[in-house]
Amino acid sequence: MPRVFSGIQPSGVPTLGNYLGAIRNWVPMQNGDESLFCVVDLHAITVWQDPKELARQTREMAAALIACGIDPRRCILFCQSHVRAHAELAWIFNCVARIGWLNRMTQFKDKAGKDREAASAGLYVYPNLMAADIHAYHATQVPVGDDQKQHLELANDIGEKFNHDYGVEFFPHIDPLIQGVAARVMSLRDGTKKMSKSDPSDQSRINLTDDADAIALKIRRAKTDAEPLPEMVAALEARPEARNLVGILAAVTGAAPDAVLRDHAGKGFGAFKEVLSEALVAHLSPIAAEMRRLLADPGAVDAALAEGAHKAAAIAEPIVTRAKEIVGFLPAR
Repeated sequence: MPRVFSGIQPSGVPTLGNYLGAIRNWVPMQNGDESLFCVVDLHAITVWQDPKELARQTREMAAALIACGIDPRRCILFCQSHVRAHAELAWIFNCVARIGWLNRMTQFKDKAGKDREAASAGLYVYPNLMAADIHAYHATQVPVGDDQKQHLELANDIGEKFNHDYGVEFFPHIDPLIQGVAARVMSLRDGTKKMSKSDPSDQSRINLTDDADAIALKIRRAKTDAEPLPEMVAALEARPEARNLVGILAAVTGAAPDAVLRDHAGKGFGAFKEVLSEALVAHLSPIAAEMRRLLADPGAVDAALAEGAHKAAAIAEPIVTRAKEIVGFLPAR
């Protein structure tokens, strides 16, 4: 049975983009393959975090995952820092990965910005930790978006170099599970940028905890153009905001974008936005309600994470112990 691993940072309430682009696609994976889903708090501290906020947001993200359909009884849901194998294997991979490989990672350049000398060493080497997250479980499939494909290639390079250096066939090849058409939900204020929790404007995104009024207001204010909706998706190529809203309605209703346009071709955005708002409210309201219920009982969320960490450690610790033996570390007594 293939083993699937994926992680998400505890960086605030998930957005509609996080949900449609990643979280929702994890849910059916629980029905077949062995699946591990991780709140990656070790990755979060590559930039400074307020400790109280980090703890709150970690629990909040776990609650959001459960509310979206990640069932701790059918998968392994846990907190990254609760399984020490991640950090142990990451150090080994720090010594396997080459500086030249990390220098090619475009995300570090994007996140560090112009003042790279002031960035944390953790931000620079965190692709090695990401490789450890996956290889600690001998996971062979990882759902990724386009922005993470480079890191997955690095994870395979690290695994292959480890195997070559030590003359073993220990770490398996990892295959990407590329997400579908809804993987890139864009900003409601700028259709050329991804919907992001870091955008200073809350009007740019739909948060999973937004109520019906907030959703309706944000959709009503969403940037569009003056042209009516066309009959064919190809006609949206140069209309990023229109393409984004059509894609969102298609994703939340389960329809193809072509079918959405067949129903709304020739209409202006006033009527279309009302339909989109109603669909979003119907789809997201149960998730928001379940999230509120879960967060009212934080002990239950913490218990689910603790049970998941116990299951995750049972898989990872023997694998990482064997990796340490291969490297030549004396076994602990």
